Amino acid sequence: MRFREKFDLPYQLLADPDGRVAEAYGVWQERERDGVRFMGVARSTFIIGKDGKVERSFADVQVDGHADEVIAAL
Repeated sequence: MRFREKFDLPYQLLADPDGRVAEAYGVWQERERDGVRFMGVARSTFIIGKDGKVERSFADVQVDGHADEVIAAL
């Protein structure tokens, strides 16, 4: 809540401390960096409508330009 207030965000944020949501959305995946395999979150964005349904998903996103892409989709 403090993060949302600090940055004056007009929407709800989700915390997933036990990873259940990451599992359900299929973003908890085996990853590899520098030849080392590990489990981690695949960087993804989901736009969820007021009815709770996923309206749009973005997989394997790159930071550069992604915010503009999401804003355009909204």
